Amino acid sequence: MALTFPTTQPVVTVNQQQLAKQLKLSHTTVSRSLTNHPAISEETRKRVQALAAKMGYRKAPTRTIRRTRLAKPLSIGVLIGSPLASTDRSTFPLILQGIRERAAIEHASVDVVPIDTAALAGLNGQRQIFRHIRRADWRGAVLIYPFAPSMIEMLSHKLCVVSVLTEYHDASIDVIDTDHDGVRYLVTRLAALGHRKIGFMSWHYPAGGLWASRRFAAYAEGLFQHGLTLRKEWVINLHAGSPRFESHQDIADEVVRRIRKDHVTAWVCAADHQAYRLISDLQARGLKIPRDCSITGFDGNDTPPGLPALATMGVPNEDIGASAVARLISRLLNPASALRKNLVATSFIPGETLAPPPAS
Repeated sequence: MALTFPTTQPVVTVNQQQLAKQLKLSHTTVSRSLTNHPAISEETRKRVQALAAKMGYRKAPTRTIRRTRLAKPLSIGVLIGSPLASTDRSTFPLILQGIRERAAIEHASVDVVPIDTAALAGLNGQRQIFRHIRRADWRGAVLIYPFAPSMIEMLSHKLCVVSVLTEYHDASIDVIDTDHDGVRYLVTRLAALGHRKIGFMSWHYPAGGLWASRRFAAYAEGLFQHGLTLRKEWVINLHAGSPRFESHQDIADEVVRRIRKDHVTAWVCAADHQAYRLISDLQARGLKIPRDCSITGFDGNDTPPGLPALATMGVPNEDIGASAVARLISRLLNPASALRKNLVATSFIPGETLAPPPAS
């Protein structure tokens, strides 16, 4: 039996010049619209991108997303969504170092701008930041630390953005995040030591993205994997049904109450800075770590003076910063590509805060 194959249809390519002619715009305007350049109005960008999608326009593929030294220099903004707290000061320099190193490879300059998100919510604040973006000719921005969803929407309408370490509900932006599944490994370590009652604790944040929820999900999966009980009383500051406390002192009091009443022998904390604060507060209440209670964290931050080194998952922050720039360049080269959420793997740091549960 003879096999027949359909005749291959010729590929019809659409270029920017054709788009410009049909829209009666300049080639420069079309090119900038396709890369979400901030100098182009949102209305014009939508017109160009809609026609490009309709006509099947695709940017010519590149052999690599890395830009050469002969490429036109570009400027990348780094927006810091909140003033640096003491807990951020060991993380942010590493993220920024990764951003700068990859930007140098991509022949790009980096413009770091801290933002008071409350001021940005007002019209004058918005105008001020966007004047700066136009003046510095940003082609895209890396967002570090939480922004309000309305700010994310506003920024993403003006230029290409990539969020670092913060995922948002219903936000159409690329994200470079930590693989939060490392928390499941921490639960496995605790279960192997004999812990059967393990709690989860986070702080309450008015704007904190989804990272704590993602780590809680990995904690819950770890419990189910080992046949352990998940009780809402042992989950602090995560959902409407769990206990909610604003101060670290109140959190410590609740943890002590659960240790004494329910015999919870280990606590998984959503972040290192939370865990170190809890250790300090528990020690002030007469408990010894890990003799009376095992504690884990997440991030791999430096150990504060006078406290035991935390059992945690180390986050490669330099790699995350570099990955954010690589993703931003890729988005600029191919603005119509599907959104990406890239997860960077963590590594276990044994620390000194794990031990078998107390005998009684």
